[in-house]
Amino acid sequence: MDNTATPNNQSKPALREKHTGAGRIILRILHIMVLLCSIGLIVLISYDCFRNISFLANDTYMKIQFWICLFFIFDVIVEFFFAPKKWQYIVSHIFFLIVSIPYLNIIEYYNISLSPELQYLVRFIPMIRAAYVLTIVLGVLSTDKISSLFTAYVGLLVATVYFASMMFFIEEHYINPGVTTYWSALWWAFMDVTTVGCNINAITPTGKVLAVILAAEGLILFPIFTVYITNALARKSAVSAKTAQTASAKTAKTA
Repeated sequence: MDNTATPNNQSKPALREKHTGAGRIILRILHIMVLLCSIGLIVLISYDCFRNISFLANDTYMKIQFWICLFFIFDVIVEFFFAPKKWQYIVSHIFFLIVSIPYLNIIEYYNISLSPELQYLVRFIPMIRAAYVLTIVLGVLSTDKISSLFTAYVGLLVATVYFASMMFFIEEHYINPGVTTYWSALWWAFMDVTTVGCNINAITPTGKVLAVILAAEGLILFPIFTVYITNALARKSAVSAKTAQTASAKTAKTA
């Protein structure tokens, strides 16, 4: 009995390992597709914003946005299927499932009345998912945890500045005399995130909220940047010390 049970017991870890390897490949492919969909969504939203096209009247955008959001939800479901700890995954990813819901299509289907400003805010909800995917990709490309944290945060900061500048331009370019072009809004967002301030003042409630968010992200960047520089200098010193030690050892052997 023991001899017959041993091969079966040994085969279970092998099957589990094979299943995990296949799952990693599937998830990697899904993440690449999510990244491409996110980039496409960013391009579509940017095009409509700069051209001042009404997205609810743009049937092509609504269809593309709907299917991209459904694919985001499908990605979360597949990740849940392969996650070893289901409840932990639900708790950590419930927010990204919520922001993947196609709210614009729901609003259009049920004829829900929203102000133009609120509609624009709802439109940018899927961008949170896109920014999240961007930070993951940038973090994976880094070599260590500190570099990964710094790279991911800088990527998130750049994405936030871009999205905030678009939202600020949409909200204020008709009523704020300082916002004449998109570049004025981008300059405002960049100066605000550096906490230096800008001569363009936010007028709308949305602009004021964006100003607070950008300033907060800028303040968080400084300690992360300090840790990153300290870690980089420590690694460089360690490499230099190891190189000097190796050179002295070779010299001693030669002597």
